[in-house]
Amino acid sequence: MTSFPLSRRLVSEALGTGLLVATVVGSGIMADRLTSDAALALLANTLPTGAILAVLIIVLGPISGAHFNPVVSLVFAIRRELTAMSALGYVVAQILGGIAGTILAHAMFELPLLQASTTIRSGGAQWLAEVTATFGLVFVILSGLRFRADAVSWLVGLYITAAYWFTASTSFANPAVAIARSLTNTFAGIRPIDLPGFIIAEILGALLAVLLVSWLLMEARAPRTLAETEPAS
Repeated sequence: MTSFPLSRRLVSEALGTGLLVATVVGSGIMADRLTSDAALALLANTLPTGAILAVLIIVLGPISGAHFNPVVSLVFAIRRELTAMSALGYVVAQILGGIAGTILAHAMFELPLLQASTTIRSGGAQWLAEVTATFGLVFVILSGLRFRADAVSWLVGLYITAAYWFTASTSFANPAVAIARSLTNTFAGIRPIDLPGFIIAEILGALLAVLLVSWLLMEARAPRTLAETEPAS
């Protein structure tokens, strides 16, 4: 695969995260305007998010790896598949791209470009949900790369679609997205004061997934020969 310069990889990460957030926030605004049914609004928010993830991973993955998520970049840095400086650049690009995505969504729907969300998302159940959501996301990514690299885009899109519904937090699983969503006082928002709990939970979930994957998916070792198992005479 062609190795793209860091500058192009950073643009890819910013663009991908921005389009992801624009989809999350924009579909939330559209759903809220079209229906007063909370379940239907959540479904209308869920399907575009899962779909855009699959699309973005397919088209931008060959450029930057399509992380679009600081904890994913952290995981790849821990696994020494991304340098510390590149990972830092990825995280900055993701956060800035996410904020731009919120601004874009607001502009399309004629809302103030930046808002402070008042949606309360806090407490032990919400934090546990974020640990679970992020653990599952990282586990799916690493397992998919090991066994079905060609299917990772669909695996991630489908996982997030499911996690919207089985987690109490609706599966943010992404610090950059959480930061961007704190700047929208709409269906998709989260109070800025609630961000630290979410971000800590997301980092914890990612680290737990790395630990499990390191043990569960360890590379198979070649069988030891008789000479290697017997003591020297």
